[in-house]
Amino acid sequence: MSIVKVIEVISSSETGFDDAIKNAVAETSKTVRNIDSIYVKDFKVHVKDGSISSYGVICKVSFRVEPGQSKVEASLPH
Repeated sequence: MSIVKVIEVISSSETGFDDAIKNAVAETSKTVRNIDSIYVKDFKVHVKDGSISSYGVICKVSFRVEPGQSKVEASLPH
């Protein structure tokens, strides 16, 4: 039986939504193993002086929990 855990992360980029999503994957991958998918829940932009200053995304990250893995081990870096 496979167990999948879902966490929510927020990421941003000064260049666009695509980079914000890539940043979410890259940073989350540093501490979470077995990532299966990313669901982008929401998009937003920050505006400064009438122009977009940064792009943000709220993502749900799904990852498989390995059999026999303790609660602490499930969130430790690989």
